[in-house]
Amino acid sequence: MSEGGYKIRNEAGIHFVTFAVVEWVDVFTRKEYRDIVLDSIRYCQKEKGLLLHGWCLMSNHIHLIISAIGQNSSDILRDLKKFTSKQIIQAIINNPQESRKEWMLQIFEKTGAENSRNTKYQFWRQDNQPKEIFSELFWIQKLEYIHKNPVTAGIVDNADDYLYSSARDYYGTGKGLLDIVIL
Repeated sequence: MSEGGYKIRNEAGIHFVTFAVVEWVDVFTRKEYRDIVLDSIRYCQKEKGLLLHGWCLMSNHIHLIISAIGQNSSDILRDLKKFTSKQIIQAIINNPQESRKEWMLQIFEKTGAENSRNTKYQFWRQDNQPKEIFSELFWIQKLEYIHKNPVTAGIVDNADDYLYSSARDYYGTGKGLLDIVIL
């Protein structure tokens, strides 16, 4: 939930969520940081009941279409964001090749200082903007939107060429990096 009132109200539902790095910092240009997010999602799938129906990880944000069994989606997202933020910031600190280290840490520290919920750094923006999937048309719109994100950004020509999304699973051109439950 964010200060603006976005909240998963129907925990049994399927939701489209987006979360972004504060100040839209392009952290996920490095594979090491992308892997932290993917490994954390895999953990949540295996241990927390996260069902992933669609996804796309961009350079500074991630789109997910999710539901959950046995636990609230809100709790899973909270834990996912908390864990990945700590792991990614530590990876940045420990990365001797990270040329943007000082700049990124200053942004995360400044944003963290402005938020009483943080002890030092803030990595993710607090708003997830969850939207419940209420119809097949809405589902298709959101899935197409997330799969076309890298095309719109000029990263790839075809959605299923982008490795960090579920497009390959849906377009039938291969298996993606994360297990998904196709609706």
